[in-house]
Amino acid sequence: MAQSVVVQVGQCGNQIGCCFWDLALREHAAVNKKGIYDDALKNFFRNVDTRGSDISKGRICSLKARAVLIDMEEGVVNEILQGPLKDVFDSKQLITNVSGSGNNWAVGYKLFGSQYRDQIVEKLRQTAEHCDCLQCFFLIHSMGGGTGSGLGTFILNVLEDEFPEVYRFVTSVFPSGEDDVITSPYNSVLAMKELNEHADCVLPIENESLFEIVSKINQMLNSGKPGITVKQQSLVTLNEGGIKKKLDEKPFDKMNNIVANLLLNLTSSSRFEGSLNMDLNEISMNLVPFPQLHYLVSSLTPLYTLADVNIPPRRLDQMFSDAFSKDYQLIQADPKHSLYLACALLVRGNVQISDIRRNIERLRSSLHFVSWNQEGWKTSLCSIPPVGHSHSLLALANNTCIKPTFMELKTRFMRLYKKKAHLHHYLQVDRMEDSCFTEAVSSLSSLIEKYNELDITKGLPKHEQVRLNIVI
Repeated sequence: MAQSVVVQVGQCGNQIGCCFWDLALREHAAVNKKGIYDDALKNFFRNVDTRGSDISKGRICSLKARAVLIDMEEGVVNEILQGPLKDVFDSKQLITNVSGSGNNWAVGYKLFGSQYRDQIVEKLRQTAEHCDCLQCFFLIHSMGGGTGSGLGTFILNVLEDEFPEVYRFVTSVFPSGEDDVITSPYNSVLAMKELNEHADCVLPIENESLFEIVSKINQMLNSGKPGITVKQQSLVTLNEGGIKKKLDEKPFDKMNNIVANLLLNLTSSSRFEGSLNMDLNEISMNLVPFPQLHYLVSSLTPLYTLADVNIPPRRLDQMFSDAFSKDYQLIQADPKHSLYLACALLVRGNVQISDIRRNIERLRSSLHFVSWNQEGWKTSLCSIPPVGHSHSLLALANNTCIKPTFMELKTRFMRLYKKKAHLHHYLQVDRMEDSCFTEAVSSLSSLIEKYNELDITKGLPKHEQVRLNIVI
């Protein structure tokens, strides 16, 4: 079995990562009743004795997450280490500072990147050496701040240099248009250039979409319909991972729970048995036909986890329909009206392969695929469902509907850049030049143009491939 390492960078990355580990432990506890260190746990956890040495089999002694936690402010990491998951991490997995990156990509990438490079490489190597077969790095970060965007994408570069054969899967949280960090368009566009060049796959997540999903769940819970309740002491009502927040703060804990749920479903094939499990590397192989077009739109049903919300379950066919509805997308996009390059369906639970095929056939006519990949479906079936649910579905679509997100980001960037607003904060950082901005926006423009070229082909007649006729 191959192992994966999670790299959590910045406040957002560490909060989502912490929630993921919390959910993963609860999920394994529900399945692993005997407390045995099995292959399912081995993919994301080490089993160590009191001296910190690995125990390869037998009963669980002490589980340690295969993770590296990095933040240039120590607050969130310290709260994690004081919370319920404190024993899942140790000091060898942490890199923190106290000053922060001041919402400045240049400080995170240029300053802290060069300052901490050796330490970062050492932590990554230590974690990798505990793996029998390292398959994948999961990087979790945000795009709008300084540490997540700057140091996060610097680490992505380091991963490519130091582990060129290991798959790099990135979960990137994009800021909303009303973001309170005024320089977030600069940080996001500068980070985008690095994602274009150094990631294998990127899952863009929008704060605005997460906030709307949380609002819809709250409306559902307050509707008064019979059978819809929130269990006491649930993940929906509590802050995850022991991270305490003020009562009047925005519900980032609920939003983080949705992203962690996405990662939980994405990694389920690596953690549990299934008749049609999908290797993580297969996602890139099947869904990314062109190197730079590696941004995958995700949709998830159900959106809540661990039976916290008592809502009557959706019928299986309705679940597939939901996955292709804009209401279940983790970015504000509608893939049904755009062009699909490819699509993956990651199903969990008591579902038959025939059910998946039947729903694909049912939905196929309403979806627009590129002419050269009409059969661009990849399916995965993991037999273990999420706790409290009979089945779940994660859909990953390589779809041109992501283009408006990038166009809006470019517009917000140019609005600031034309006025040279706040530029001096970046240019005073050593080795940061104005050309970094022009190259970054040029990279983004090139990406948008690639999507434009594909969109032009939508609706063109599909030509049957010429086949050789064999006469017997």
